[in-house]
Amino acid sequence: MKIVIIAPEAIPIPPILGGSVEISILAIAKELSKWHSVTIVSRAHRRYPQHSVIGKIHIHRVPAGGPMKYLANVKRFLKGRSFDIVQIDNRPKFVGPIKSMFPNTTVSLFLHSLTFVKPPYASRAAAREGLRKADLIIANSASLKNQLSARFPKVSNKIRVAWLGVDTSRFTPSTKRAPRRAFTLLFAGRLIPRKGVPVLLKAAKLVRSRVSEPIQVIIAGGSTRRQYTKRLQSISSGLGVRARFLGTVPHHRIHRIFKQGDLFVCPSQKHEAFGLVNIEAMASGLPVVASNNGGIKEIVEHGRTGLLVKQYRKPQAFADAIAQLIKNKPLYRNMKKEARKVALKKFSWRATASKLKLVYESER
Repeated sequence: MKIVIIAPEAIPIPPILGGSVEISILAIAKELSKWHSVTIVSRAHRRYPQHSVIGKIHIHRVPAGGPMKYLANVKRFLKGRSFDIVQIDNRPKFVGPIKSMFPNTTVSLFLHSLTFVKPPYASRAAAREGLRKADLIIANSASLKNQLSARFPKVSNKIRVAWLGVDTSRFTPSTKRAPRRAFTLLFAGRLIPRKGVPVLLKAAKLVRSRVSEPIQVIIAGGSTRRQYTKRLQSISSGLGVRARFLGTVPHHRIHRIFKQGDLFVCPSQKHEAFGLVNIEAMASGLPVVASNNGGIKEIVEHGRTGLLVKQYRKPQAFADAIAQLIKNKPLYRNMKKEARKVALKKFSWRATASKLKLVYESER
């Protein structure tokens, strides 16, 4: 089959700093290209040529300048070409115009979250229209599928689930045996209110009074709002919590940060469709203490690969889970092994691509 993947207009592929959607697109394309011909259309960037080849994947880059201008340039590139599958990632508004170009081709919409099917990015009517015109809708978790089905029941019969994955050869457990100075709680992600970093910082203070060893927090992630980062730094200082703010870490280096952690904490305060950082942590041999919401529940197995926190808006609830793992060394060590094992078995990019391959071949 000939497959073309249309990436969103915001971030080029390969992503220069980060972007979970773009990371996913490239990783899935690499695996799909082992079976089929794969082309990616992405936004142009001064660091990249107009056309490049990575492995067997052809990446064509077109000028962006906003979603609709980007779409026009994508259509210009696609004109006169033929494909068996057109996959559009995270842009429902692109589906109608692309389907009009390829009326006899399977057009698939791969959604990574609810963000682009609700205001301010799309009215309910516009989102419904984009979903209706897609031949297939791929959701990255059963949770996202359920949310989409509840909001748009008429398209529920064409939604399929394909979990995301992780590069298990890059994200690996640390082999260093040097004695640690402090038990390190790690957070990785954008510094925005919904990610719940204040909850983590407050929990770290509570844990410190309950365990004998020193506690430190590493926060890997940046913010478009400088004031919010300053506020988080002020919170940690006011709490007396030892925290290192690393800022944005390019994804090609983030695996090194995971090796510095002892426990990964994901205190998301709102629905997470999937939560890619959690499987990156698990592949790195880190147990995960995470909010019991959305697709996170499909990744973290409570009591096996980490602990899920039901009252995730309460720092005390996170503190209880973190302290439990610090104090119970046999449980902690077993979770480290199980986290890696589960990541290898269930969350490889090969597994993601295999699921997509089956879905697309069945459509053919």
